[in-house]
This record gives sequence, C-alpha cells and structure tokens, in this order.
Amino acid sequence: MPAPTEPTTPAPGEPTAPTPPAADAGSAADGHNAEQADTLGGTEGGGQGSPVKDPENWVTGDEPMTGPQRSYLDTLAREAGEELPGNLSKAEASEQIDRLQDATGRGE
Repeated sequence: MPAPTEPTTPAPGEPTAPTPPAADAGSAADGHNAEQADTLGGTEGGGQGSPVKDPENWVTGDEPMTGPQRSYLDTLAREAGEELPGNLSKAEASEQIDRLQDATGRGE
C-alpha cells in the first residue's frame, strides 16, 4: 500500500483545482438565503415569482377562461344579480372577477 502524500502547491503555469465558493453567512444549508426565500401564500403578499400583471398583458389572456374562473364568475354574477356571456377569455374573466368582487364585497 503506498504511503499517503501531502498535497503540494502546483508549479507555476500548472492548473489548480477550482476552489468552492465560501458559504455566505446568510445562506441556508440548501443554498437559499433564508431572509429572501421565495414563498407562496402567507400574509405578506405574493412571492418573488408571482408579480401582479395587468390581464391585458397576459400571454395566454386570449385563451378561454379556466374552469375555476367560470365557476367563480357564475357564483359572483348570481350574487350580483348579473348575467355574463359564457365565452369570456381568461383576461376578460379576470377583469369581471375583479369588478364583481368589488360589487359584492367579496374582494375585501
């Protein structure tokens, strides 16, 4: 069995092994900064990954509304005593939801 050798400093011009970056004092063990963690839900508003966009700027805003949008709009429209077309786009449905939430007090 060969005897272990001590690490040596490479000669000038020889490549060196990369040195891993030092751990930041504010970093958690998984590499995420505990103070700036991306979260969903809670009481502080949306996380970093959920900016509020105007429905007019949605990439998929012209697609048909989703099932949950349709169901919620139906509930809101009934409470407000209104009738809405059943062929709204995602963006139109979102705008109607916002309007009807204000009208019914559900948006508070």
